Amino acid sequence: MADFRTHLSAAVGGGTLLAFAGWQGGLWTPSEALPLGILTAFGGILPDIDADHSHAVRLIFNTMAVLAVMVGVLLLHAQLEPGALLMACGGLYVGVRLVLSPIFKRFSVHRGIWHSLLAAVLCGLVTSVAGYQWLGQPARLAWSQGLALLLGYCIHLLLDELYSVDLTGARLKRSFGTAIKPFDYSAPGNSLFMLLVAASLMLWLPPLASLHELLLQGSTFWR
Repeated sequence: MADFRTHLSAAVGGGTLLAFAGWQGGLWTPSEALPLGILTAFGGILPDIDADHSHAVRLIFNTMAVLAVMVGVLLLHAQLEPGALLMACGGLYVGVRLVLSPIFKRFSVHRGIWHSLLAAVLCGLVTSVAGYQWLGQPARLAWSQGLALLLGYCIHLLLDELYSVDLTGARLKRSFGTAIKPFDYSAPGNSLFMLLVAASLMLWLPPLASLHELLLQGSTFWR
């Protein structure tokens, strides 16, 4: 499989290309393009959230903890006094970094369900829901953010599959087929649960008409 530096470099390159091309094509402004590039880069390491003791998993949970604090401030600043807000946000950081991370490591398996297209779609949908419902982003921008993370996620999966092909020996390694798979064949129960979670997000997604408009404009731009 590709290492952390390779995954991050490829995702940063993909995010830079996406942000710049979309800006030049009038899909988003420069201020909107930067977060899209960052989301693509983050998506490029996100599948390794199940790789215990890796550079990726530490960076992922540190980033998630910071994002949890930011969302907490946005949602709670009008309801809580500064002292209470500080405690609440501190609890969010500790909860994600020191509680959620060990639990996730305990119940996840590397190259399992998080290395699948189902997981990629779920993470993209969660990103769009968070942007639209929690951060008050316009529907079109929220969809763009979800697609940016999905792009980075798919770049990671593709790299892992490419590194499973030994071109010098003209053979396939045992890891071939464990990255780009629709779902985790070895754990159908977990895959069904993830599918149900993804389906439940449909109620909170931005309007689908905005996604259709974005894809239509994007396809016109790339012709």
